[in-house]
Amino acid sequence: MENFIVIAVFHYTHEIEILKHRLEQEGVRYFFENEATASIAPMYSLALGGIRLKIHPNDADAVNIILDELKGGHGLRIT
Repeated sequence: MENFIVIAVFHYTHEIEILKHRLEQEGVRYFFENEATASIAPMYSLALGGIRLKIHPNDADAVNIILDELKGGHGLRIT
């Protein structure tokens, strides 16, 4: 996972739940950095730089398609 890159940043844990399901459906290897801290202390999310979605660079195209799909219909704020 040392070669993983940040592809999106979220501010709240509820924003990533559907995304997790979609990534698993597609077999994408991923992890959310700062997810545990943000779920325990939501106000720390901003101080930590948000909840960062990290993926392998080879999965970037597939993940971008999923993110675009979800942005259109679910109001995700992806930075």
